[in-house]
Amino acid sequence: MTMQQAQRRHIDTILSYTDEGVCAALSPESELIGRSWKRCIDEYGLDPSQPRRARIVTHQTLREHQDSVDEFLNVARAGVEQLYMNIAKLGYVLLLTDHRGITVQFLGDRRSDQRLRKAGLYLGADWSEKYAGTCAVGTCIEEGQALTCHRVDHFDATHISLTCTSAPILDPLGNLLAVLDISALDSPDPHSSQTFALHLTQLYARMIEDAYFLRRYRNQTVFRCDASREFVQVNGQYLFAIDGDGCVEAANTAGRSLMWSHGNGSDTKLTSLFECELRDIWSIPYDQDDQVRAFRHCISGNTFFAALIQPRIKSTAFASSDALPTDESVPELDALAADDPVMRRTLGLAKRLRNRDVGLLVLGETGTGKEVLARAIHQSSHRSRRAFVAVNCAAIPESLIESELFGYVAGAFTGARARGMRGMIQQADGGTLFLDEIGDMPLQLQTRLLRVLAEGEILPVGADSPVKVNCRVIAATHQDLGQLIEHGAFRADLYYRLNGATLRLPSLGERADRQHVINRVLTHLIDQGQLPDVRIRADAMSALLAYDWPGNIRQLVNALAFAEATCDDGQITANDLPDECLRDPAIAATSVERDVDPDESDPLLAALKKYRWNVSEVARRYGVSRPTIYRWMQQQAIEAPRFQSKI
Repeated sequence: MTMQQAQRRHIDTILSYTDEGVCAALSPESELIGRSWKRCIDEYGLDPSQPRRARIVTHQTLREHQDSVDEFLNVARAGVEQLYMNIAKLGYVLLLTDHRGITVQFLGDRRSDQRLRKAGLYLGADWSEKYAGTCAVGTCIEEGQALTCHRVDHFDATHISLTCTSAPILDPLGNLLAVLDISALDSPDPHSSQTFALHLTQLYARMIEDAYFLRRYRNQTVFRCDASREFVQVNGQYLFAIDGDGCVEAANTAGRSLMWSHGNGSDTKLTSLFECELRDIWSIPYDQDDQVRAFRHCISGNTFFAALIQPRIKSTAFASSDALPTDESVPELDALAADDPVMRRTLGLAKRLRNRDVGLLVLGETGTGKEVLARAIHQSSHRSRRAFVAVNCAAIPESLIESELFGYVAGAFTGARARGMRGMIQQADGGTLFLDEIGDMPLQLQTRLLRVLAEGEILPVGADSPVKVNCRVIAATHQDLGQLIEHGAFRADLYYRLNGATLRLPSLGERADRQHVINRVLTHLIDQGQLPDVRIRADAMSALLAYDWPGNIRQLVNALAFAEATCDDGQITANDLPDECLRDPAIAATSVERDVDPDESDPLLAALKKYRWNVSEVARRYGVSRPTIYRWMQQQAIEAPRFQSKI
């Protein structure tokens, strides 16, 4: 088919679509392209059978358009040049237009200058939809979204050999500022050939938009956050310009979407967007070594990591760290967490209540460190000079728990000590009694414990008169005490007596400060002489951070002890970790590879066969490294065939 025949066919296709609304030749963005075709005919009065020559504005008009976005062009130049370096060898040119579609910056191959100018891929070209018809730039302006206008998507029949991809760049208030476009004179037929071009253009549009945002608000504090702690300082996705009261004055596109999900639009305080207080925001640069703090989003509950970009002109709101309002420093409690939002809230409550004699109920999964928290509360309280007595209610046999808790007098029962024994409650007199796994305490003893709490005295087994005691009780459990009360297994009155305040511990897999916990646990084991001085290499730390830790901190201690025993040269690598800390091939196959051969009993072998023994591809699908796949193969005695079919 000649070019003239192709153009004639294209004109017929547009006229047929605008008359009947049906066309099989449209791209996957058919509705968007179809709307544009209708605008071209119904609103702009364009005729597809009358192609229009490229419109290049005069030098004076171009200068006026460039001057109107001069500050933006200074910021965008670096990103535009970097993007062009990545696409030039692929035959693309780059256009940056203003919000009216006039090309204010252009980069292209001068050897194709005449063809590019004729096609309108040139400095000063007008790509507004009203003049050029359906095209990436003009339709992006009208629709307000990134898109690819590929070959026959164009309205003008002379453009059907072009492929153009555009993404909008918005100003800090959400208004269209510019359009970034990459185009090629010739391209493959499939629309899917431009998928990567669309992603790349959107990426650079966001980078330019964010750079302009930071330039505009360089004299204000910017709250930058991201789902990744590692990237927030260099490429934080969400940007908020804030005043001294934490009110958002402007936000980038991602930041505005986060505010809209909160329901307040642009009228938002960070303290209502995230679960935090104002002092948590202003103390970010001073509280953490990496100057990053975790926050929890009020609506989604997702964790975001934030850093502050300080203005060049110092804000008078908080000019120095001395002026920052901060929580009371309690080293025993502060050491238990870095910046996990749940832990920060729990420890803040613990600080306020550590010297109050109200009962505390610590809730958390097995191994989350409930006793560690209780001991830290005791050590930081006015009772720290007296004993901390820990009782595991699930570990003491039911026949002995009464005498262990309340003690007994001489001759109370056969086998009793001649002088009797002070029970654990009496041993904690003046100090703290920690009742772990309180949900496993027998009902009969619950009644006696309630009397102790109510009257402040105990009656040892076999004794005639009670003994006064004064101890602070902290109870803990991993069970749902509400359900136990419903089933008659736990006394409601004891629950309310114990639960003066509830302290919740998140599981290790949920904590935003997992790396802090891992390092703290390792340091503690080394300081206690339980492990020699070892360090965790980066690959091992990545694996530890990726693992979900069903056994929590208790499992972490065991994993570190195992890794130290198997490592060389005092460095723990990923290969030294227990197998359960690395992603299991069967689990990975279930979650990632649901389309392997169902008759294949070994999921790893099935995946290797499916991807023709391409170990790199299998590793990518499982989300692990190639050495891990090879290690799994060795463990399962899987050998790759010596000759593999290329068909």
